[in-house]
Amino acid sequence: MIDENRVEAGALSAAGVPAERVLAEVRQLRGADRPTHGGRLFAYVYDPAVPGLDELAATAHRESAHVNGLDPTAFPSLLAMENALVGAAGRVLGAGPGTTAPDVVGSVTSGGTESLILAVKAARDAHPEITEPRILVPSSAHAAFAKAAHYLRVALDVVPVSPDTLRPDPAAMAAAIRPETVLVACSAPSYAHGVVDPVTQIAAAAAEAGVRCHVDACFGGWTLPYLRRLGEPVPAFDFAVPGVTSISVDLHKYAYAPKGVSVLLHRDATLRAPQYFAYADWPGYTMINPVIASTRSGGPIAAAYATVRHLGDDGYLRLAAVTRDAVAGLADAVRAVDGLRLMAEPESTVVCFTATEGGPDLFVLVDELTARGWHTQPQLSYAGLPASVHLTVTAAVAPRVAEFGPDLTDAVAAARSAGPVRLPAELTALVGALTPEALTPDLVVGLAAGLGLGGEPGSDAGPLPERMALVNTLLDAAPSALRERLLVEFVSLLQRPTWAPS
Repeated sequence: MIDENRVEAGALSAAGVPAERVLAEVRQLRGADRPTHGGRLFAYVYDPAVPGLDELAATAHRESAHVNGLDPTAFPSLLAMENALVGAAGRVLGAGPGTTAPDVVGSVTSGGTESLILAVKAARDAHPEITEPRILVPSSAHAAFAKAAHYLRVALDVVPVSPDTLRPDPAAMAAAIRPETVLVACSAPSYAHGVVDPVTQIAAAAAEAGVRCHVDACFGGWTLPYLRRLGEPVPAFDFAVPGVTSISVDLHKYAYAPKGVSVLLHRDATLRAPQYFAYADWPGYTMINPVIASTRSGGPIAAAYATVRHLGDDGYLRLAAVTRDAVAGLADAVRAVDGLRLMAEPESTVVCFTATEGGPDLFVLVDELTARGWHTQPQLSYAGLPASVHLTVTAAVAPRVAEFGPDLTDAVAAARSAGPVRLPAELTALVGALTPEALTPDLVVGLAAGLGLGGEPGSDAGPLPERMALVNTLLDAAPSALRERLLVEFVSLLQRPTWAPS
């Protein structure tokens, strides 16, 4: 018989592990990760390179890690910090006393996706009379809108962006508003290309139709007002724009707070009201939640509060200036390389480039940059837009800009020498004919093995190949629906339980 009290399963040891060994294990595991500091990772993390900021945030996180945001009457410290963060975000985004949006209210969420889901929920629930609600977004809008539509059973209408401007046509957005539309959305800036949508015209069209307009400023919205103060021609996008009813902005991006803290702002409390969930029809405590989670650790909120308080307005202005100069330097590096072109002239904190005709295979180029210590984000082709390479630029990148140009030139030469990835003819034919419904477990396992994905449990093979060009080329060749299914299946293969410590 198995002694269930002695079973080891993954992190659950039989008798406990000394703290020093546990920390050593964590550090060893972290050794396989991309570097979160140092200015060589152009996605996922945001590093201001401010000495002591990590330690301050970690200490604040530890002080409030066990505080529960479920009940603000029990933990008023968290309520005070949330309100202070909402006030700061509102002030940055054109709201508060002395503005045209003095009554702005908001909530702190776990991230941009939760903020967008709640914006859609509030818009949907404000119109219970609409039985088949719809939301309207540009094709460049963040995928979290599609996730919100999926979770909340709201139809998603998509307007394509221009291949030249990478923005939606305001007239096309206006024409796509229907009687069932409850929310129109736009980006400031868009994640993929870093451009600001024509918010003024889109918000005006939404207001004329009596529809809410949400500005997704999660990605770089915190920095845009500071860039404007530095003299950059940032288009109007915030609460100064009539018709903008809500804005989301992530503090764990360019406010440089640890993950995961976002703020969802509404122009007034009436607009926010449908966001809440309350339930009293059971014998336990009456549940009242402004966000999706019930229990929430105070750690991330305290860390964000400490970060914003410490850096201050002057600090963010300085960081925006440093980032702007880094963006300019990286863009110049791309312009200097034959075979590459910018997807758009940078107007925020993004440099995005693609290959010209006869240029290098972008997916091979990404691998070559990785081999040189630069971790970039490949973006697949979509609806007439070419595959591209995305660089999220932070203040930490500035000291590295001079190194990037020569390495980019060298990586392009190596990619040209290696030549483009060629999928086997049978694989190309399979991708062209395969439907998501036709994917079987055996077929997925075979594809994954052929691509070097998901080493067998207990083997020395890692879950991912060192070079990803073949994987990206396969995904790029597949239609969007098949891409989605393939990635779901591939990630599912990677996410397997560990039954005993290694």
